[in-house]
Amino acid sequence: MNSMASSELVTAGWVLVLAYAGIILFFVIRGALRIRSISDYALGSVTFSPVAVGLALAASMTSAATFIINPGFVALYGISGVISMAIALPVAALVSLVVLTKGFRKMGTAVKAQTMAQWMGLTYKSRGYAMFFAFLSLLLITFIVLICVGLTKVLASVLNLNELHVCVGIVVFVFGYMMFGGANSMVYTNMIQAVLMLIVAFILLGSGYQHFSDGVHGFLDKLAAIDPLLVSATNPESFLFRDNFEIIFCQFIIGVAIVCQPHIITKSLLLKNEKDVNLYLLTGLLAQGLFFLVVFAGLYARLSFPDLTVNGQPLPVDGIMSAYVVKEFPVYMGLLVVIGLISAGLSTLEGLIQSMSITITSDILAPIVGENITKRGVLVNRLVIVALAAVTIWLTFDQLQNPNLSVGIFAQNGVYAYFSAAFVPVLFGMFLRRVPLIAPVAASITSVIVHFGVYYGGLTTYMQAPVRNPGIAAALAILASVAVGLIFYYAFRKPATEWATEDPSLLTEPTYESELKN
Repeated sequence: MNSMASSELVTAGWVLVLAYAGIILFFVIRGALRIRSISDYALGSVTFSPVAVGLALAASMTSAATFIINPGFVALYGISGVISMAIALPVAALVSLVVLTKGFRKMGTAVKAQTMAQWMGLTYKSRGYAMFFAFLSLLLITFIVLICVGLTKVLASVLNLNELHVCVGIVVFVFGYMMFGGANSMVYTNMIQAVLMLIVAFILLGSGYQHFSDGVHGFLDKLAAIDPLLVSATNPESFLFRDNFEIIFCQFIIGVAIVCQPHIITKSLLLKNEKDVNLYLLTGLLAQGLFFLVVFAGLYARLSFPDLTVNGQPLPVDGIMSAYVVKEFPVYMGLLVVIGLISAGLSTLEGLIQSMSITITSDILAPIVGENITKRGVLVNRLVIVALAAVTIWLTFDQLQNPNLSVGIFAQNGVYAYFSAAFVPVLFGMFLRRVPLIAPVAASITSVIVHFGVYYGGLTTYMQAPVRNPGIAAALAILASVAVGLIFYYAFRKPATEWATEDPSLLTEPTYESELKN
């Protein structure tokens, strides 16, 4: 597939990629000059406009999964995928974003949390629980791998390069500049990426207009001619969209909980003024709503590749959108789309690298090693990013060579397990009072056990297929954790008078909370 691009596209692609890299480096250097502490790296030291942060939110919520990987599932399985990923999950996620953001911002500002693990520890006054979530956040490496696979597929297709070489180049560049920029540069780069993604979203959604020459029914008839199941609301032959339980119920539950990821829910802490929150949310919701619709372009890709092959070779699910862009778009329009796809990946990748490195440095190493880490916070954080880069290259290449249908399955299994465990403690911490520590702890442990038990144990009939749907495992885990959390909450909740006399200073600030000078 890497030989699809013309020499003109390859040359122009190199020019554009290098120019794009230069622009990013400009903002990274600008942001790095303002970093004086690990706190600056985590939350920034600059006042940002709510529109800029709202666009950064949409960019960080939208990853290579939305623009590159998920359209591949839609190309493979049809309308059922559109219902699941462009309607059911987005509606739940956007409503959840509004509700949880407002509560988390108030709590996060009050406890001075800089990571999700800190927020857990400070809210429930437990260093052990903070450490538990710090280690659990290591599962987010699976999402980093998904994004790197998507970016590798796109750039390898456009530049006609070996995928391993492209993978190493992407990881070295992105992880390299994230060692220095942090939040100050991320909001600027995310805002630019979001604007590019908005343009590209419109281009991709309009790229199949010719297929509607005979109206919507004509478009559906073309899909049905390839495979009648492509126009069915359910696809019994798929591994992800077999019935409404998978398509709507599970995706709705996932959508509600998906906001409980550190690079999403902590974004509002970048706002310095409470009155900016509504404009921030409006901007983010409008942009994000459009981005979710991009999966529809997967149907156009299926019409371009009816048998899902190129030059007689089968197209992998993760490479369908890359092949579609290279085949269908003229050179300069194709390059614009490629830059948008790269932006979709980088925007989330930057947030994940930042949140994971800060969590490892501040919430795992600092409590274990102690003062030595605290004194050298910024340096240690950079070394952590180097270690993450090495692990990412190894896992990404494995997924490029041996995917289980798609890297999307690998990523969902890890990410869904994480935010399933985070959902109840975030919800209880914001909306309930006098929450006993045992309630969120029991809920989180239950969630992890149920999720991996269902997935790897092959529990339920859905898990008997060759490819297992992590969404089902996560949905059942969330439901189980909510039930367990509520039971323990009402069984062990302390009286109001006893709660009021507790020492509030048990854990009132992050373990590393000191101004670390370079």
